Amino acid sequence: MLAIEPTIHMWITLVVIAAAIILYAWEKFPMELVSLAVIGALLLIFHFLPYTDPEGHEVSTATLLAGFADPALIAVLALLVVGQGVVQSGALEVPARFLIQYMGGQPLLIITAALLLVTCISAFLNDTPVVVIFMPIFGLLADKLGRSTSKVMIPLSFTAILGGATTLIGTSTNLLAAGTYERLGGGKMGIFDITPVAIVVVAAGLLYVFFILPRLLPDRRSLVGSFSASSGKQFIVQIDVKRGSILEGKSAVAGMFTDLVNMTVRLVRRGEETFLPPFEDVRLQPGDAVVVATTRKALTEALASTPQLLEGVIEESVGGNGNDHDLKRAGDRILAEVIIAPASRMDGRTIHQTGFQETSGCAVLGIQRRSRMLRAALNDIRLEAGDVLLLLGKQRNITALRSNRDVILLEWSTTDLPERKHAAIAGAIFVSVVTLASFNILPITIAALLGAGAMIAANCLNVRQAARAVDRRIFLLVGAALAMGAAMEHTGAAAYLAGIMANALMGYSPAIMLSAFFLLVALVTNVLSNNATAVLFTPIAVNLARQLGIEPVIFVTAVIIASNCSFATPMGYQTNLLVMGPGHYKFADYVRAGIPLIVILWLAFSFYAPWYYGI
Repeated sequence: MLAIEPTIHMWITLVVIAAAIILYAWEKFPMELVSLAVIGALLLIFHFLPYTDPEGHEVSTATLLAGFADPALIAVLALLVVGQGVVQSGALEVPARFLIQYMGGQPLLIITAALLLVTCISAFLNDTPVVVIFMPIFGLLADKLGRSTSKVMIPLSFTAILGGATTLIGTSTNLLAAGTYERLGGGKMGIFDITPVAIVVVAAGLLYVFFILPRLLPDRRSLVGSFSASSGKQFIVQIDVKRGSILEGKSAVAGMFTDLVNMTVRLVRRGEETFLPPFEDVRLQPGDAVVVATTRKALTEALASTPQLLEGVIEESVGGNGNDHDLKRAGDRILAEVIIAPASRMDGRTIHQTGFQETSGCAVLGIQRRSRMLRAALNDIRLEAGDVLLLLGKQRNITALRSNRDVILLEWSTTDLPERKHAAIAGAIFVSVVTLASFNILPITIAALLGAGAMIAANCLNVRQAARAVDRRIFLLVGAALAMGAAMEHTGAAAYLAGIMANALMGYSPAIMLSAFFLLVALVTNVLSNNATAVLFTPIAVNLARQLGIEPVIFVTAVIIASNCSFATPMGYQTNLLVMGPGHYKFADYVRAGIPLIVILWLAFSFYAPWYYGI
């Protein structure tokens, strides 16, 4: 097999791709800036040096920018919005808690079992819907188990990809390669024809994912998550017992009120009388004020699951200016923290004396003082400079605090309050999207777009929350990746590399040729899309096999498995892009995690496939 003649356009394309990969991995410049630079460079190159491929297709501006309208990109962005709706509504809270309780709270066992389940399902369903299903579950599992999402999201994507490589129907890539092979005169491949080889190779990859990969991934939390997890700080919160409240008539058990999960009751105020632990013979009555110490995380969960718990605080806080109804209404409610500023007018006054709640429209849910734990009712505490207040307010009111001279808004602390009342609707929309895509009733792009629109229309999340779910890094990264892929495909760069390899290894044993061919395809699939890689290399595989005098299906199997080795870049596969935002990953994380896996799969295939096929 002779290598095709290189052109100046081919060399320039290869240089741009190499430079892009280096800059992405170096992380000296933001990923968005590198993506824009790559797109700009390719646009300039093919504008001043026009090129038309042998089939008459011009590498035009429209060709290079087509990636921004690619259905796969639209599907990924829409699925991120759908996933955000599921998380925001807390639709998976009950299943995740059941899984944790059923598995006995053992993190390794729970996550390993879930990953094995993902692998098995991905063998028969498209990888992308599978990851969409499990991504919010894994995020919730990580949160419940006290782990960073960055430790579980890449393993989720990788196991889905590995599972999809074990059968012919696992991914569209496998079907495309088999279809191309059939059109070239090969036989029709069965669903499990690749399984005997793939399952051994995938097993080697799973061992790496389960036992080595978590050690290579960073413990990278979101900014708010890292602050709250590291400090473990507790707020003093006052819960007023109203008539009909879940606390009415409840007594302490071993000094604890079981309905106040993860909250330590510091005192109970009844009129002028104060009860201190262990609260023997204390039965809560309407009008009691229960002062608890709790973390922000526990308080958020309590507000989401039992919103009536703090209704009294909200009514008392901002009832005077008509904002109470606004705050009690679901949607667009933000939790945030502020610090009492030095020389603040609030210093030395109680919350009521400051008038802060009435003027700001935000309810003060709790107070945290770094120097000591307070033991007093919320309304009796005199504020000091440096105290941290936990607030509940609407987005506009929280944003307005930036100009308030009495408090300093901690920007990283602002998070949306989950609205569990929409959990059933969000769950139904989520299941509908997955069902429509999994059974090919609708293309995944259409199903995802309809699902994203339905999430917003049903108030499972608002437009601002939906916009935050769309990661601009993914948008620009995919656009740049598809531009590079189009340039590489049209200029013949991929075919040229394959020809160089074939000529360099001609005369070696078929086993060495098969191994080298697998490695080349596995590397190229991280730059080109896996579908394009499969279609491009299947004819080359058939020609190589025929020249070597062996069954072409052996090399086609290598193409199918290697085309699924898209682990080393986020744009290598849709599922890598899906987990990039929730896992807070950088480009280098995929390189560090993916290259060892590619090497392991290559070695496993190189040793096992020749023995299995007897070559």
